[in-house]
Order: sequence, then C-alpha cells, then structure tokens
Amino acid sequence: MFADSTIAAWTPRVLSIVRIVVALMFLEHGTQKFLDFPPSPNPTPVLFSLIGVQGAIEIVGGLLLAAGFFTRLVAFILSGDMAFAYFMSHAPKSFFPALNGGDAAILYCFVFLYLAFAGGGPWSIDAAMGKTKTQ
Repeated sequence: MFADSTIAAWTPRVLSIVRIVVALMFLEHGTQKFLDFPPSPNPTPVLFSLIGVQGAIEIVGGLLLAAGFFTRLVAFILSGDMAFAYFMSHAPKSFFPALNGGDAAILYCFVFLYLAFAGGGPWSIDAAMGKTKTQ
C-alpha cells in the first residue's frame, strides 16, 4: 500500500514532466524548419507553405505546451494537427506506420489528446493561475 500511495502522489508531477518533454521534442521540429537547429537536410520552408505553417504551429504550440499555458486547448489543436499531418503525409505512402514513417505523428496525436483531457499538471502556468485542478 505504501508504494501505491507514493506512486499516486507523484502522478501529477510525472504528468507535468511528460508534458514538458513531449513539448520540447515537438518544438525541435519547428526550430529545425525555421532556425535550421538542429541542422536539417531540407531547405528552410516558405512561411505560408504547408510546411511553413506546420513549423509555426510546432514552435508556438511547443512553447505554449512546454510552459503549460492554455494546455488543454493547445494540446487539442496539436492533436488534430498531428492527425491531419499523418493522413496528409504518411498514410498515402503505406497502411503501416512503421513503413510510412508516421509512427511519431500517431504518438504525438494521442499524447496530445491525452493532455487535452488530463491538463498540464501542477508544474504549469495554468496551475499557477488556478485554471486547472492539481490533484
């Protein structure tokens, strides 16, 4: 029983850690598109191209999510964005995500969907402003 209560006490904090790590990984895709960091083999996109808009979404959404600001709304939007990206870019290549390169898009989609329901956890701007319940 002691282990269960200790683990349960850490659950909200781990939610915050997962949110921050996933957001920073997602942000990296945007910085690669616009800042060439980390260096990308692809040229910098035109801002109003589909890839340029995606890069902007990755930067803005990644920063907001990392900070835990408007977590539920941002995560919901990013979940839809990743579903759209999967069906636009990956699904036409093959039915199987391991073959079409879309497994990361699927994972992001469902982690963001979870965050849309779970919130940002106690280590977020939302929690500091009292916009979300921390268990």
